[in-house]
Amino acid sequence: MPSYQDIATRLRDAYAGGAIPPLRDALEPTDAAGAYAVQTINTRFWEAQGRRIVGRKAGLTAKAVQTQLGVDQPDFGVLFDDMRVADGGRLDPARAIQPKAEAEIAFILGAGLPGPGTTAEQVAAAVASVHAAIEIVDSRIADWKITFADTVADNGSSAFFVLADDGLPLAGLDLEGAAMEMSVNGAVASTGVGAAALGNPLNAAAWLAQTLSTRGEPLQAGDILLAGALGPMVALTPGDQVEARIAGIGTCSFTYKA
Repeated sequence: MPSYQDIATRLRDAYAGGAIPPLRDALEPTDAAGAYAVQTINTRFWEAQGRRIVGRKAGLTAKAVQTQLGVDQPDFGVLFDDMRVADGGRLDPARAIQPKAEAEIAFILGAGLPGPGTTAEQVAAAVASVHAAIEIVDSRIADWKITFADTVADNGSSAFFVLADDGLPLAGLDLEGAAMEMSVNGAVASTGVGAAALGNPLNAAAWLAQTLSTRGEPLQAGDILLAGALGPMVALTPGDQVEARIAGIGTCSFTYKA
């Protein structure tokens, strides 16, 4: 059976060489420990290459998606500085393989969340600002035929993200009831609500804080947290103009072109 190092190398090579077959010869579909071990190998590799961690993303925050993949938990991936696309900016299709966009609520922390057992209330107290966001997910696994282990090993299928330039203080915001509408080329392509992210995006952020603290990687002041998709993701075609609008929170956009 291939080693974790071998699997990590396969995934890294896919960024340049194109999508690869699922990792089922190497990881059982629900092998969380093995998949995170692979993810960590690549995280450390990329850090050594000079990439800088700026936050984390929560994935699989919708119960229906967890059921589809046969798990009862979300997952996470690492956000690097070079994954950020400017609000209103462009993402060159040459940098992606089979990308899809999903609208999310994001937090920037004003204080760290070091301890295990972090609650949503503690997250709320630590949040400096709330932003509309778009995550551009992209699987290095061919045709998105992923298991839980595939997506975890593949850095949570993360690729890029857009953060609204204008953030708001958390006080008074209805995160759970915030309606989301994402349009592609002016036509509504996805709708949802804040409650899609584990009932409330703060719950997803608390899960992230709890999980990372047990791994000795506590969240720090300044970290960006993507709290999970609020509605269905949408496949991208070169030339697409994508805009996410989250009621009471804000708007952000990007264009998928060189």
